[in-house]
Amino acid sequence: MNHEKYIDNAKKSKFGLWKLNLFLSHFIPFNKPHGIVIKNISDYSIETIIPYKRKNLNHIKGVHACGMATCAEFASGFLLISKLGFKNYRLIMESIEVKYHYQAKTDIIAYFEITKNWLDNDIIIPIKNEGVVFIKCEIKLYSTSKNHVATAYTNWQIKDWKKVKTKV
Repeated sequence: MNHEKYIDNAKKSKFGLWKLNLFLSHFIPFNKPHGIVIKNISDYSIETIIPYKRKNLNHIKGVHACGMATCAEFASGFLLISKLGFKNYRLIMESIEVKYHYQAKTDIIAYFEITKNWLDNDIIIPIKNEGVVFIKCEIKLYSTSKNHVATAYTNWQIKDWKKVKTKV
């Protein structure tokens, strides 16, 4: 499967973005019932969205904290692995921390952005030397009315597939 082709097309057109989201709903089945999708993707940024709908609400009719955390995890993880290459590296979330600022009473958009220098200096060069890196990403979550409702911090372990050992 040519993941890069789907991602490149998603950057260029709404139809390409729709196709990428359709593909991801099958590739990442956990997100499908929640309706988490990519709203926008560019070379160094991504916006994912979790809709304000019944399945995603908590007991006080706000978007559930775990739903927002999942949306943030998806944003940072997808952008990182799409830049690094699905075949080259394995990405595993080590931990997540979320600070909630306001109730989420609309669709929630998770925004994550990186730079080429950060990618090279904090991931690419160290992983060539060490074989594994641990990085912390900050993802901001906003309501559709631009209120900053939460900030998530995902900690990722990134490892070259050649260095991965698994038990059977």
